[in-house]
Order: sequence, then C-alpha cells, then structure tokens
Amino acid sequence: MTNEKEIIGTSNKVLEVDLTKENFKVYQVTEEERRLYLGGKGLGIKLLYDRMKPKTDPLGPDNIIAIMPGILMGTGAPCSGRYSSVTKSPLTNIFTHSSCGGPFGMQLKTAGWDGLLIKGKSKKPTYLVITETGVEFKSAGHLWGKTTSETQKELGAKGAALVIGPAGENLVRYANIVSGHRYLGRGGQGAVMGAKNLKAVLAIGGVYKIVPARLEEFKKIKKKATDYINSNDFTANLYRSYGTSTNVNRCNAEGILPVKNFTKGRSDDAHLISGEEVKAKHKTKHHTCRPCTILCGKKGGYQGKERVVPEYETVGLMGSNLEIFDTEALALWNELCGEMGMDTISAGGVLAWVMEATEKGLIKSNLKFGSAQEVTQALEDIALGRGLGKDMGLGTRLLSQKYGGEHFAIQVKGLELPAYDPRGSFGQGLSYAVANRGACHLSTAIFAMETFFKLLKPYTIRAKADFVHFFENLNCCVNSMHTCQFTAFAYTLEVPMTKYTPDAVLGCLMQNIPEIAVNLVDFSIYTNLYKTVTGIKISNSEFIGAGNRIHLLERLMNTREGITKKDDTLPDRMLFEGRECDPEERAVPLEALLKNYYKQRGYDANGIPTRKVLSKFGIEA
Repeated sequence: MTNEKEIIGTSNKVLEVDLTKENFKVYQVTEEERRLYLGGKGLGIKLLYDRMKPKTDPLGPDNIIAIMPGILMGTGAPCSGRYSSVTKSPLTNIFTHSSCGGPFGMQLKTAGWDGLLIKGKSKKPTYLVITETGVEFKSAGHLWGKTTSETQKELGAKGAALVIGPAGENLVRYANIVSGHRYLGRGGQGAVMGAKNLKAVLAIGGVYKIVPARLEEFKKIKKKATDYINSNDFTANLYRSYGTSTNVNRCNAEGILPVKNFTKGRSDDAHLISGEEVKAKHKTKHHTCRPCTILCGKKGGYQGKERVVPEYETVGLMGSNLEIFDTEALALWNELCGEMGMDTISAGGVLAWVMEATEKGLIKSNLKFGSAQEVTQALEDIALGRGLGKDMGLGTRLLSQKYGGEHFAIQVKGLELPAYDPRGSFGQGLSYAVANRGACHLSTAIFAMETFFKLLKPYTIRAKADFVHFFENLNCCVNSMHTCQFTAFAYTLEVPMTKYTPDAVLGCLMQNIPEIAVNLVDFSIYTNLYKTVTGIKISNSEFIGAGNRIHLLERLMNTREGITKKDDTLPDRMLFEGRECDPEERAVPLEALLKNYYKQRGYDANGIPTRKVLSKFGIEA
C-alpha cells in the first residue's frame, strides 16, 4: 500500500474507548506530557494515573488497558517495532507493564494513533476494529473459545490484532495477550481483556507514513546505532546466532540458573537445552519482530514440524526449573501456552511449586520433577480451569496461601521470578524486590553486569543500589521510546569511552566509585533518537530524569494500592537458604540493600516516596 499521508514525529492522538457505552473519544497529548513522560510505558502510566482511582478491581470494568506504541514505531530505527501495554494486574493487584514486538503496534501507529485506552465491559463477547476514523464494535461470539492462532486467522490478513486465548477467557491470572507470534506476557493482561468480554482488537493501518522531525540527523543517529548493534558480541553474535537461550550455559556456569524450583543453581544437564544445542539440533533460523536488527527470535524443526524456539525465560522456568531437559517438550509447551494465551514464566513457576508441594505432601498431583509426562495435561487444565488447574491459574502466591508452602512460592508481590537466581547476583535480588511490577528481570537486568560482564562483584552490597536505581531509570526511558532493551548492551557498551577502557579499570570504577560511574554512562544514542524523531529539545539529564519520573509515578500508584517495605522482599528461599551449588550457602542480604536503595530513591523508611522527591519531579500525590 502506498502511504499518502505523513505524520511528522508523533500524531499525539490517543483513542479512548468505552466498551460499556460502545463509544470513543480522542485525547490530545500535550508537548509537556510528551517531554515529561516520553511515550510508550511512561505516557501510559501517566494516562492511567489521571483516570483510575486507587483500589480499582483489576477484573472490573473501571480497569483500563493502555496500548502505547512509542515514538520510534514506524521510523525504521533499529529494533523499533515494539509497543507497551499498561494496566492493573489481576495477578499482583498492582500496576503492570509489558512490551511486545508483534505487528499490532505498527498498524495502530500508521492508522494515526499514538495510543489506545480501553475501559468498561462489553455485554457480550466483542472485538474492536481500529481505523484512522475511530472504532467499530463487532460481535466476537464466533471467536470465543478459539485459540490465539485460530482467532488471528479468523480476523484475516488485513491489519493486525491483539487477541486472547482460552486462558484469558477463563481469567487465568497470568493469561497474556498475543500479536502475531509475540506476547504482552506478564501480569495477566489477557485476563483483563477476558473480564471485559474483549476477545480481540484489530487495527487497520498503512494510512500514514511516520517521518522523523529532523530526518537527516535521525539518519546519522540510526546508522551509528546500527553500527553499535553490529559490533557488540551479545547483539551481533550470541543473540543473533543462538537466540536468548544462549544465556543457559552462562547462567549455569555462574550458578544462577533456576533448577528444581530454585534449589540448586546449576545442573550438569543444562547444556542440553542451551541455545547452542538447539541451533545444532533443530537447525534454527530467524523468526523475529519487525523491524529488528538483533534478530534474537528463532524457529526450527521439531519432529517434522516447524515451531518457535522458546526464549530463555521459558527454557529456564519450564526446563531446568522442572529438571526437564527435553527440547522437543519445551517447544511443545511453549506453543501450547502461546495457543492458550498464557505466560510461560508464571506457568513454569506454578508447575515447579506444585511439584514441590506434591513432594512435601501438601497437595495431590501427578506432577514430578524430571518428568514431562503430565505437564501438557496440566497446562491445558490451567487454561481451561479444570480441576486443580483452576487453582493453579491463580498463581503461586494464592496457591501457597491456600495450601501452605509459602516459603517455596518463588514470587515477589505475586509475580513469579524469571530465570536468574538472585543468590548468585545480589544486585538482581535487590532489583527483584523493588521492581514496580513484582519480580521482573527487565527492570534492570543487573545480573549481566554482575555475572556475564563481571563489572560488579555479585556477592557485595556496595554499588548495587546505585546501579539498580540508574538502570531502572534508563529502562523506563527505553520502554517509553519504545525500543528493545537488548539495544542497551550495544548503545552503552560500544561507546568508545566504555569500549576502550580496560574491563579491570571499568569494573574498579563501577564497584568503588558508583556515584561517579553512573554519571559517566553514555546513553546519548537514546536521547538523540528521541530528539530527532519528535523535534523536542531535551538534554541527557532531562531524558534520564523522565525515566526517574516514570518509575517514581508508578511506585506512587502502587503505594496507593498498599505497597510498602513489607512487600519489597524476596521468597524465603532466597533470604534464608543457600543454593546446593554454593558451598558457602549464601543468601541475599536484602535489608542492607534496601536501606541504600530507599535513600537514593527518596523514599521514606517504609518505602513510600517522600513529598520532597515527588515535588522535585512535579508529581502531585
């Protein structure tokens, strides 16, 4: 299709849809909102803050889903085919954010919309059709009960859709939303759609061409960004060649791989499910979101059928964490979860809890560590709400509150842990404990600095609060641009000052003088991409300040839901038990880490943002 119209930078138009009233209106984003909250996640958080009351029921009609393509969508910037979704989570009862690389965002953006807000509840199963003129409300009775691929196929090739599967319809608390072969994965956003009787949202774009406001400058920054990606070992070699499950061997070597419900930290069989093994065994090829420069997504041949290769988190939680090292089984379960519309991280955490609870006699089930035999049935039972599966669909926090075994429910604030054991990465332990959406590896991913790059000592307290604070701010910026977080490997580590400083010197500076080191991190690629696309003048300090503001506002929203220091914790297993692979049996010294972090963030001793820090960032409580 030939684009006949242009949007210079951003349209600043957000479509607000009310399912109950079956109407819509258009909200115009101000330049001040754009400067202070950037776009994507940040703008979504701000729009929800202005519209939602505290204590809103996540599964009630007053909850709002904000779908927000960032300012880079449609520009052709590296790894820019991503968008954000923000809502209140039925799994955690606080706010959650997910990032997706499926085709829906591009269709929404090129239909002329910089965001979509959905509230209310339809009287019967419904899907929406979004065009440049607004919204049409369609009956989805014929789609209800269908899998995610069946639903997308029924809606046709024109445009692109967000859809839920049976898990979302049955209100599984960790149901996800699907676009193409990509997912808005964490926190149960699919259940929010299901509770609204909303089966799908179809966007039909291609009407507008997105043109950066300062096009020639943008082209130069785009080239530099691409060069950095193509020079970095992780983005140009490891992830591009083997996918994200190249992390398996690295995490196993460092003792941070989840094994047997996070009891061991390491397994001699881990290499059997590594990205390197999968590439050799299944002849993988690229299968990624568009446009992408890193190309980490893979697909391959599995017993005569082409399947998507599971990402590292899926491999860690449904593979080594269950002590199952069968790549065929993992690909099957990954596909099944995708068809049902269900987060693989939380599903894996739930399965591991049930296996351990069964061992300890708390419940009766046929699930056992090391046995793949009953897992497929269990996943189907969860999605369809059958038998024990109905309770399993509540997540490990509520499961353990009902049956006992809370000390081995591996979750923070109700969200199951991703595949990095914090006892071998104390900074990651702090990051999990304080992350706004619950246990989140994408809040900072500081484990990479502690274990992969060895720039921070994993078993020390010093410097961890500084870098968790900094990377939380930076990643809020990245998710509000919106672009892939893997670009940070390239955009911060390939900068000449960092690249050509010996690792020993860099590590010494970061570990011993963190207050100076964080100010020397060069993230100007992000700032310059933002400036050249939007035309808005913004300094590096203003840009990272926006990330700080976004994180702070999200924390404030969560404290209004009751979140305090008591919730900034880790599973008992991480606080009081050592890993089997660690002869020193180290646990995470969380209390000292929290004290340093709260001081840097401007929170009081109970983890509540102070009036002083809120005022500094112009937030009215």
